[in-house]
Amino acid sequence: MDYNSHTDTVVRVAVVLVNELTPGERYGRPFPAPVDAAAAATAGLRTVYPAYRELTEVEGGELAEVAARLRAVFAAVAGGDVDSAATRVNALLEETHARPRLERHDGEPWHLHFHGSGGTTAGDWAASCATGLAIVLGSEFSDRLGVCTAPHCDRVYVDVSRNGTRRFCSTACQNRVKTAAFRARTKAG
Repeated sequence: MDYNSHTDTVVRVAVVLVNELTPGERYGRPFPAPVDAAAAATAGLRTVYPAYRELTEVEGGELAEVAARLRAVFAAVAGGDVDSAATRVNALLEETHARPRLERHDGEPWHLHFHGSGGTTAGDWAASCATGLAIVLGSEFSDRLGVCTAPHCDRVYVDVSRNGTRRFCSTACQNRVKTAAFRARTKAG
């Protein structure tokens, strides 16, 4: 799946924000909300944008709120409720006044951004992530958003594989499930 480089990037950012800033479970262990949301968000964003600036405490807290709302979109799709996911994305689009805008910066060619100038960091990321998710939900690939199916893991992912059969947030979770199944077969046999 390849929408365009910027859309793919903001959908990856949505995944990173949800996985780094929302509590739950990760890789079979409890995953509490980060004590320092700014540091967690900065580290997460740097996995997509390596030179991303340090976020402030306020920005980290605001991004954690955005991440919780984005998590609900992934959960709705994983639960088969695309209508609810679309309603949630539409609310974010409306609240953030998301709109396409061509930008050129940092030596890059013209590319599409989904927020206007002068917004907040959290508002701009919310607009961008919501627009990216809207593009996914409005395509034949809406089922490519998911929540890990491994026991004791609720991290999210976007399936970019050719065949669209991804069920896990990571290779670690996939291996945990395969190992448990192997051990169960061995014990039964």
